[in-house]
Amino acid sequence: MRIGVFHETFASEEQLWDSSTARRWMIAFTLALFTLPLWGSDYVLAMACIVGIHVIATLGLNITTGNTGLISLSHGAFLGVGCYAVAWLAKQGVPFYVALPAAGMLTALLGVFVGLPSLRVKGLYLAIATLAAHFILSFIFREWDSATGGVAGTSIPRANLFGFEFIGDRRNFLLIFVVAFVLALAARNLARTYVGRALVAVRDRDISAEILGVHLLRTKLLGFAIGAFYAGIAGGLLGYFYGAITPEYFSLTLSIFYLAAVIVGGLGTVLGSIFGALFMTFVPEILRLVAHLSSQWFPGVASLLLPMSQVVFGLLIIFFLVFEPHGLASIWSRVRRTFHLWPFRT
Repeated sequence: MRIGVFHETFASEEQLWDSSTARRWMIAFTLALFTLPLWGSDYVLAMACIVGIHVIATLGLNITTGNTGLISLSHGAFLGVGCYAVAWLAKQGVPFYVALPAAGMLTALLGVFVGLPSLRVKGLYLAIATLAAHFILSFIFREWDSATGGVAGTSIPRANLFGFEFIGDRRNFLLIFVVAFVLALAARNLARTYVGRALVAVRDRDISAEILGVHLLRTKLLGFAIGAFYAGIAGGLLGYFYGAITPEYFSLTLSIFYLAAVIVGGLGTVLGSIFGALFMTFVPEILRLVAHLSSQWFPGVASLLLPMSQVVFGLLIIFFLVFEPHGLASIWSRVRRTFHLWPFRT
């Protein structure tokens, strides 16, 4: 029985997974995940695709807010930029394996401009600045008819890889989760690099980080750019998945959703991003299920429960900020530590 994890070298301590047991569990989870299209129902696969997109977007916001400490309320609009960029490029005949990273890079460039106020302001003032950027982008989505289709929205041609067209939830599942897996590994490796440590140093003590040689200008803008890149990729996958999109999807509520996912899951961790995206995606589904079951005995309860998702989001943010500020990732860490040190008490 393994009762702890002990490192004898720095290389061992910096591994992605701290033990052979963790690596075996990760391999088993990955194999089980990618067999889901073989046995999952249409509903399960559709929900899985949505979760995968949310995981990518939450990873990006966690890099900006959780790792770098920069509050962003324009993350939902960044998804819109990626989605509309993919739509426009696809209509010009650009293949998806070029259009998707191009949309991410375009969104990253925009993230640099949105992040410029972070050089002078922080906290609530930075949140207001990014909120202004969100409203500006929302206005562009609605009014730039030639590029976005205006209020009516636009259609997005399906992703096509050398004649293999990603049509249906089962094929889109493979596309979304391959991209999500690669970006999750990239985010996990980022924490082990100089850039990742610089982001955390700026979050914890920006003046001290600057004294130690961290370039604040470059690091803060890089935090915004990486987060926006992830959002652009998520938005592009969202467009390929739905096939059509309207500006109403990229509302302020979407940005609040991702902020809630970061807080609930755990700031600054890849696992927290995954947990947060999962939890916040299934909260409305659970409410819908409860409303459906309760309506058999209380006919009027559905009209009361279904609009409460925003209230639930707000209550969850307050609950986790007060009682579990480190999120679901911290709870999972304590559970793992309990089994690692069994039969001794932690």
